[in-house]
Amino acid sequence: MYDVAILGGGPAGVTASIYAARKKLKTIFLAKEWGGQSNVSADIQNWIGTPHISGGDLAKNFEAHLREYAADVVDMQIPATVTGVVKTSEGFSITTESGETYEAKAVCVATGSRRRKLIVPGADEFEHKGLTYCATCDGPLFTGKNVVVIGGGNAGFETAAQLLEYTQHVTLLEHNPAFKADEVTVAKVMKHEKFTGLTNVDITEIRGEALVNGITYRDNKTGKETDMNVEGIFAEIGMIPNTDMVADLVDRNERNHIITDPYTQRTSMEGVWAAGDCTDGRWHQNNIAAGDAVKAIEDMYTFLR
Repeated sequence: MYDVAILGGGPAGVTASIYAARKKLKTIFLAKEWGGQSNVSADIQNWIGTPHISGGDLAKNFEAHLREYAADVVDMQIPATVTGVVKTSEGFSITTESGETYEAKAVCVATGSRRRKLIVPGADEFEHKGLTYCATCDGPLFTGKNVVVIGGGNAGFETAAQLLEYTQHVTLLEHNPAFKADEVTVAKVMKHEKFTGLTNVDITEIRGEALVNGITYRDNKTGKETDMNVEGIFAEIGMIPNTDMVADLVDRNERNHIITDPYTQRTSMEGVWAAGDCTDGRWHQNNIAAGDAVKAIEDMYTFLR
């Protein structure tokens, strides 16, 4: 029986585990991988104290930091995919995809989120054939080509900035009347001579033969549709929280984020806390996820001791 089970290997899960280790809470740490969503970022510029760092290097730092304090306090199981968490008479039972079961008095859910898929004609057909959800993974394959980025948030503009280093031209399409990314990021990317940013438009079709060769997008003001010849599409249209494993355990909102008390990060189930992008917090960023985790573990410590 562990004191704490921590689910997730991103900034929230690792922060929670480091704090749990320093407080000598016997912990089981379960994660698919180190780093969470940040793994696909080529250049993270807002991790406090570090002006620039790649997602891969940040993940390595997470692992090194936790191993520094883990000793015999934190047991680490990576990779591990949690499929269920149920209440027991003594606490909680956590089950993984490979069949292992772990018992803990308290649980911190820090499972993050996953990328939302594009739902338009041609999206399924051309996924991995010109349509991709990971610029870091696939971007270099489109060197010298005209490409489109779908989504005007920070992720979309970061993807565009990366692609501008080696593509012929990048066009970014945003559904809303204004871009959602940080103003400084928008201003920097918009200055690039190989970049075009359009707002209030929706992609309506992806076309191609063996590979993508074009898209159609609609101007939401006028209804006019425009065909564009492109050879690559990078979708950055938001995230879906990874909360299915606790769907029957805690309350979630209409978008399946875990509802938490922002004062303590407690959920509707006593003994369960949540932190980071899987929660209903207003903003989802690495630094916020880490802060959520600190609040959660501090409150969990009080609860357990």
